[in-house]
Amino acid sequence: MLSNIRIVLVQTYHPGNIGQAARAMKTMGLTDLALVNPRQFPDSEASRLAAGAEDIVDAARVVTSLDAAIDDCVQVVGASARLRSLPLPHYDEPETLARTLVEHAENDPVALVFGRERFGLTNDEIRRCTHQVSIPANPDYGILNLAQAVQVLAYETFKAWRQRPESGYRPPRPRGERAPTREQLDHFHAHLSRVLADSGFLTQPHARTEAQLQALFARAQPSRKELSLLRGLLRALEPASDE
Repeated sequence: MLSNIRIVLVQTYHPGNIGQAARAMKTMGLTDLALVNPRQFPDSEASRLAAGAEDIVDAARVVTSLDAAIDDCVQVVGASARLRSLPLPHYDEPETLARTLVEHAENDPVALVFGRERFGLTNDEIRRCTHQVSIPANPDYGILNLAQAVQVLAYETFKAWRQRPESGYRPPRPRGERAPTREQLDHFHAHLSRVLADSGFLTQPHARTEAQLQALFARAQPSRKELSLLRGLLRALEPASDE
């Protein structure tokens, strides 16, 4: 299950922070590290500060976009200060997030996404997530560095994994009942946007309306079977193409 939990670091500036994040991961049994456009990697400083977690650094997957790091994940949680302007579901407590994350990770990959050292994730990157999470801290000085943030959420995830109910062997959840991947959700939202535009419901780009619809379906958490049903409904509403 822990191997299904991915840590994603976006545009890390200092290579040493990659090593420290890898060390934080390994102490909590996490091994899957994806790096989105790191400024400098591979780098000896990343290996040096990994301090025993060099295997995670060496196995890290480098990709050129956030989508490439999360497309196969059924839950993608962006770590950031709470942005009320973005209507995504938000976890105020990492402990609550961790229980949900571990539940999804029983059958499919999930991801925790961390942004740049100086200003975190952009709004567009958070919109690529299914949820947000914030780490409660001193309101007068709530600044955690990258590795500290990874350590806190990795610890909560490991604790939730250790405390999960043990009831012997549990067969995998049927595929249709599992949560859709980020890629499947993207296809659905693109399809929904086309139908809304073709129907005249949207007469011009409405980024906020589409963001609110995305948040609605993120809260609803449809299964793959339910998402397929919705796609069928959208196809039925589309005008027949001219042959």
